[in-house]
Amino acid sequence: MRSLLRDDRVRRALALAGIVLSLVLLSSCAAGPNPAAGKGEAGFWSGLWQGIIFPITFFISLFTARVNVYEVANNGNWYDFGFFVGIVVIGGGGGVGARRAKRRR
Repeated sequence: MRSLLRDDRVRRALALAGIVLSLVLLSSCAAGPNPAAGKGEAGFWSGLWQGIIFPITFFISLFTARVNVYEVANNGNWYDFGFFVGIVVIGGGGGVGARRAKRRR
């Protein structure tokens, strides 16, 4: 019985360590200025990537002023479209809500 308790504690500790490690790795994806990239404008692909990493970037931006959620130096509508598509990809689109409504009927 005692070894079972120990195994359960080890499993919980490993699960917690895995979650913390995953969060640290994902936080390295946060958007921010890249001085080596030059002064170009962000386009569709930058908007798509920043939309995908939006949840992580938003959480980090609550605690620091150095990380922004939205790229100010963008090329307009294409960046906006990419950002929107990235957020929809992460949010699952509207399919999850439609599936739930269909099951209720």
